[in-house]
Amino acid sequence: MLPELKGIDHVHVYVADREKAASWYETILGFRTTSSLAFWADDDQGPLTIEDASGKIHLALFGRADFNPTTAIAFKVSGVEFLKWKSHLEAQRVPLRCADHDVAWSLYFSDPDENVHEITTYDYTYVANKLDNSASV
Repeated sequence: MLPELKGIDHVHVYVADREKAASWYETILGFRTTSSLAFWADDDQGPLTIEDASGKIHLALFGRADFNPTTAIAFKVSGVEFLKWKSHLEAQRVPLRCADHDVAWSLYFSDPDENVHEITTYDYTYVANKLDNSASV
């Protein structure tokens, strides 16, 4: 039997400029520097670690001048929060694609370094009804 995993500790995100990326993540997603790990960013090769307001989601921003963005991060939310994120991202003028996956809804968008992000919910019927109602107004 395999040992148990507790969850995802952090996700590596490769960016052209760590400080600029951290600012974008703060403005758009509410992430802030993880103070207990900030010393790692003193080394140009180390990560600038950021976290969401709850401290449960961590991203490690690694500077890389020559890279092809391939990171894709999916954040799970409730149906209510999905609609709030949709409104927030639209208000921030973040180019956005809303996808109906028959059992889930997803919002797809990219950061300035072209890393793809997804906000997804499995509260399918709730979101479908709300989106249908907003379309008919």
